[in-house]
Amino acid sequence: MSRGSGATDLIWRDGKLVPWDDAQLHVMSHVVHYGSSIFEGIRAYKTPAGGAVFRLREHMRRFQDSAKIYRMPLKYSLDELCAAVTDTITANGLDHCYIRPLAVRAGQEMGVLPTNAPVETFVICWRWGAYLGHDALEEGVDVTVSSWRRAAPGTFPTMAKAGGNYLNSQLSKMEARGDGYVEGIMLDVHGHVSEGSGENLFVVRDGVLYTAPLSASILNGITRDAVVAIARDLGYEVKELLMPREFLLIADEIFFTGTAAEITPVRSIDKSPIGAGKRGPVTKAIQERFLAIATGQQPDTRGWLTPVPPAKRS
Repeated sequence: MSRGSGATDLIWRDGKLVPWDDAQLHVMSHVVHYGSSIFEGIRAYKTPAGGAVFRLREHMRRFQDSAKIYRMPLKYSLDELCAAVTDTITANGLDHCYIRPLAVRAGQEMGVLPTNAPVETFVICWRWGAYLGHDALEEGVDVTVSSWRRAAPGTFPTMAKAGGNYLNSQLSKMEARGDGYVEGIMLDVHGHVSEGSGENLFVVRDGVLYTAPLSASILNGITRDAVVAIARDLGYEVKELLMPREFLLIADEIFFTGTAAEITPVRSIDKSPIGAGKRGPVTKAIQERFLAIATGQQPDTRGWLTPVPPAKRS
């Protein structure tokens, strides 16, 4: 990110707030050569009571889980990690932002084995708008089915949100953009629908919502989980299903879910319109309820919002 594209003043680095430009790593760091990092993507929303982070504890619990899977010892408890997030937002004077907790293998020893490489932990936050485009939340996006497959179970741990795992996503994303699409939908090794490069996927048919199970090499998405709960609150049935590629083409509606993507409709796949070729009524209802909860316009009955303390006045 360039200094002029939303960069903030301070980054949390192992317990200290440091200037943005000082949060650097050596070129010999293990992560630079071998992709040894884990991270999260979180959003804080502006509410009538001030800034609030959406599902902070669930995100930081997954951050801890990713670190355990990759045997990266973190120095901080769940409470300390959550406090690092809210403290960083407050220090930067933000009431809405995107948040990137990050842990990396640093050091200057070459070799695949990471155990001697120290782990450094960061929290970065910045202002960031709609991930898939300013008009995407209403108008939807045009996508393609990627030629790249999600990694098979037993190759990469898809439960971990790890930097190296996203090289696969980069290939899909670059292919889609090169072919004139906004995003690519990836299949798993068996040809079942998996997910986007950085989003989970829901298919709506005859009023029922379908989403891929974890066995289809998907990330266990926190926004995905929220959408399942919201959809059921609204009276919709939700099922996990191993979906063949052609199931996408007969969908009434399709939408992506994710922290960055939020709830983004898919209007076409490989130039074939989905439903009416625009955001459908089920997607709209779920999207509106999701955003109403996240922005404090709807009661937060599940405790999904963590308030951001206001900056202290000098």
